Amino acid sequence: MENEFIEDEFDAVVIGAGHAGCEAALALARTGQKTALTTINLDNIAFMPCNPSIGGTAKGHLVRELDALGGEMGINADKAMMQIKMLNRGKGAAVQSLRSQEDKRLYHSLMKQTLENTDNLYILQCEVTDILVENGEVTGVKTSFGSILKCRAVVVATGVYLNSRIVAGEWEQNMGPAGFAPATKLTDSLISLGFKVRRFKTGTPARIDRRSVDFSKLEIQEGETEVYPFSFMTDKIPDKQEPCYIAYTNEKTHEIIRNNLDRSPLYNGSILSTGPRYCPSIETKVMRFADKERHQLFLEPEGYDTNEIYVQGMSSSLPHDVQKSMYRSIIGLENCRIMRYAYAIEYDCIDSLDLKPSLAYKAIPSIFTAGQINGTSGYEEAAAQGLIGGINAAHFVQGKEPLVLQRYLRGEKPLVLTRDEAYIGVLIDDLVTKGTNEPYRMMTSRAEYRIFLRQDNADSRLTEKGRAAGLVKDDRYRKYLWRQEKIAELKEKAAVKIPAKECEEFVKSYGFGEVNSPLSPIDMIKRNIPLKDICKYFGLFEGYPYDILERVETDAKYEGYLKKGLEQIEKAQKLEEKTLPGNIDYAAIKGLRLEAQEKLNQIRPENLGQASRISGVSPADIAVLMVYLTKYKVNNV
Repeated sequence: MENEFIEDEFDAVVIGAGHAGCEAALALARTGQKTALTTINLDNIAFMPCNPSIGGTAKGHLVRELDALGGEMGINADKAMMQIKMLNRGKGAAVQSLRSQEDKRLYHSLMKQTLENTDNLYILQCEVTDILVENGEVTGVKTSFGSILKCRAVVVATGVYLNSRIVAGEWEQNMGPAGFAPATKLTDSLISLGFKVRRFKTGTPARIDRRSVDFSKLEIQEGETEVYPFSFMTDKIPDKQEPCYIAYTNEKTHEIIRNNLDRSPLYNGSILSTGPRYCPSIETKVMRFADKERHQLFLEPEGYDTNEIYVQGMSSSLPHDVQKSMYRSIIGLENCRIMRYAYAIEYDCIDSLDLKPSLAYKAIPSIFTAGQINGTSGYEEAAAQGLIGGINAAHFVQGKEPLVLQRYLRGEKPLVLTRDEAYIGVLIDDLVTKGTNEPYRMMTSRAEYRIFLRQDNADSRLTEKGRAAGLVKDDRYRKYLWRQEKIAELKEKAAVKIPAKECEEFVKSYGFGEVNSPLSPIDMIKRNIPLKDICKYFGLFEGYPYDILERVETDAKYEGYLKKGLEQIEKAQKLEEKTLPGNIDYAAIKGLRLEAQEKLNQIRPENLGQASRISGVSPADIAVLMVYLTKYKVNNV
């Protein structure tokens, strides 16, 4: 019998110190909760086991939203930034996304320092083996050392460490990313608590020695200087940025892969778990897109103080000897030296349909889960969930209503933001309403109201929510109010009309005809004339920050679309306002199809809006529920 002892008592314990765990722990501690953050190894705090980058398509939106709510990822990313770019620059503002290359060791170090210097937060290196529950309530967690950390709420943010297995060809080993130890005990505890556990997989490419690459044969990719940072608290981006490079696979590369598929765990049956659709291995890309002559690769530095280069686009689980030939078949990499070989990793995760929109476990509401354990992929998706899980765990401990990313309904609690107010709301709603059968990745196409959910307006949408949650402190709030004041001020100035004679020549230079009436800069923007050109020609708006100018320009450009979109949002909100009682037996409602009954009883949506987004629930089923709710209200007056 192992020696059990009470190590300490906390309001909440966060299990795992990846990107989800860090944000959860900070949210709890910053709202006054005595919080323990546990991790198997202190050296894997905020670790980047895959791409050393933050942001990307739609992911950049998540980071800016997280920052607006008072999270840490954006601030940290700006400090550890090696390069930054705005993706989809040639497309509309709604789908443009920030992406930065990060110094992974600096990112880890900075986040660790932040955690260590946060009041109410205690970091402990240990493996949590059990979540202790009595009478349906969390009482603490138990570690492999036999110690017990008493608490009232738990946030499970274990990443890819649960029963993780590394595979490369014929070689395999039970371990976490980059050689870290796996978590081997907690899965059994989760199963005993009723969680449905399944296996997902992901992978990572090789890291090669910078000194062995012939960069003269590759395309250089510089960063951008005219771009805003991730955090609204960061004043400017670095003046000096590190370049990345583009390389390509070729027919020789593809031939090596095809000739060794029998040694690929993905094709010989060694790996049966589900991998990410939108980040496939190079083996999968070569087979799935057999008509493509080449695939684009990005060579990205892992840090200022290391020669390791990350080869994005070359994820693989092929044996090491095959990998060596495969990488060296690429122009510019003929003599490359592999410092860390690529591998696939399998891990346990849960069925996210078992969660409430607050990320609380339905069966035991004092357990919250966040990150890859919920079936997602990506640092940004994890961090966003961690923040919400942490806030709601704090609300649980305090006896408050949870913060669910849905809107205030008629001024009532809980504080809610719907899918029209945040990509984070889309992410969580997708997980708890639709579930996922593969590692979930956020994309702009998942957001039906993306024209409202731009990166540039994340603070306007969410800072007040973060303030209400207790995470937006005075310094951030003052900066937010200043920005809002400047935006309003600039919009007022940009609405001032310029006499027709003064602007006719300028407007005509953009292909427009005669100007018969005065035009404001806003009018010109709506004619698709760039604001920077307007400013230069008329000598206007000097001294305004770049991001505020861009915000005003985008709002003006999209004004008509925004008005039309609001009508759709208002219709959707009417369904969100119709709450569904928690005790409904959907099998007893006449008129509901069998599939709808089963899905509704399983997911138990909180309102008609959520019910309408469940796969297998038709508009006819929603009509039946509307009739049922009318009768229910009459009978329960």
